[in-house]
Amino acid sequence: MMKMHKLALLLALLAAALAVSCSDAAGGAIRAQLTRPDAGRGLTRRQLLRRMVRRSKARAERLLSAASGSSPASASAVPGKGQAIDTEYLVSFAIGTPPQPVQATLDTGSDLIWTQCQPCLSCYAQALPYYDPNLSATSVPLPCDAAACQQLDLSSCGERKWGNRTCVYTYSYGDRSVTTGRLDADTFTFDGDAGHAAVSGLAFGCGYFNNGLFSSNTTGSGIAGFGRGVLSLPSQLRVDNFSYCFTNVTGSAPSPVLLGLPADLYDSASGAAQTTRLIQSSVNPTFYYLSLKSITVGSATLPVPESAFALRGNGSGGTIIDSGTSVTLLPPLVYGLLHDAFVSQVDLPVTNDEPLCFAVSSLSSGKKQEVPKLELQFDGATLDLPRENYVFEMEDGGRSNICIAIMSSGGGGMTIIGNYQQQNLHVLYDLAGNNLSFVPAHCDRV
Repeated sequence: MMKMHKLALLLALLAAALAVSCSDAAGGAIRAQLTRPDAGRGLTRRQLLRRMVRRSKARAERLLSAASGSSPASASAVPGKGQAIDTEYLVSFAIGTPPQPVQATLDTGSDLIWTQCQPCLSCYAQALPYYDPNLSATSVPLPCDAAACQQLDLSSCGERKWGNRTCVYTYSYGDRSVTTGRLDADTFTFDGDAGHAAVSGLAFGCGYFNNGLFSSNTTGSGIAGFGRGVLSLPSQLRVDNFSYCFTNVTGSAPSPVLLGLPADLYDSASGAAQTTRLIQSSVNPTFYYLSLKSITVGSATLPVPESAFALRGNGSGGTIIDSGTSVTLLPPLVYGLLHDAFVSQVDLPVTNDEPLCFAVSSLSSGKKQEVPKLELQFDGATLDLPRENYVFEMEDGGRSNICIAIMSSGGGGMTIIGNYQQQNLHVLYDLAGNNLSFVPAHCDRV
């Protein structure tokens, strides 16, 4: 009964996302701001779509290889053969006493928090100064027998230059990028509308050797893991839940992320929200898996069995929700059926197959081209996507196009729910209840 009451409160909170003010929302939660590296760069919509496609392909390669426990099949699997791929969202906070600013990639697909540190022996250039543990009065190197060090897949006891018996970590990603350094603990400071929130003793990687596809545009200062492991930021903060609300991906407004939700919002909540259960994988415990049942285009449900979206015992397949993938990615067979369903229901010339694009007479008139509705049916919830969450409009070489912002994930059979489909949704990860909830919202007002 208590669990049901708590879930009801969480659902009510999400339904009230439109009604609450910023000062209310910051009351009891740790709040941080998310920005997109593409914002304010004057990119055309055609350039934005190309970058979204490129990032999604690279991200899929990384997630699929991580899920299978293998390395990418070839360098060509990552666009540009080593070209850095820009990140999706950067989260801003500070580390140390006094605080030193950090801007790290928000990553629901990994656990470790790390930032580049002085003296940086092999680092990429970044806009902010490197974090310097010697300038922080609260910086503490963690010993190799510390509980946090034991959670790392690859660590060792440092000697000489590392410091006697300090925890030395190596953390790799599916695109062959690697960070190596010392595991430290320090105070993290977050700036919210209600002021500063400082949390002491958080473990993070002080990266001295950071190699691969990292760059200032791809990673910021480092990566903030928001996965399900014990070293992630939500886990270390010991919050029961966290949420984010992505503003329009083609705009420049920042997006909020809240770690822990303020209790005083429950009283004023009203309305309903959609909730589906989170599925845990013993093979890939970091990812947030969902139970996707079917997909409907217009009035037609795609003729694929539920097993096409299911997580298999060996860790392959499955459906995950991800902050770092631009557009939703489907297994090749499912994408082919979705492609054909749109083609059969949209009476327009096809100009591109992936992503699927149609030629339209003009976008300048302001009249929206009718397209079939798109729904994702989960266990216990239906995501009825607004048009702007799956249709991308652009001019290309003097021609007007509308594109369906969904692609094939390639091999591996994984389905990835991307952030384009999540924009203007307040998405709540209920870690204690093992559920995921979402409700439409004006994210610039949350």
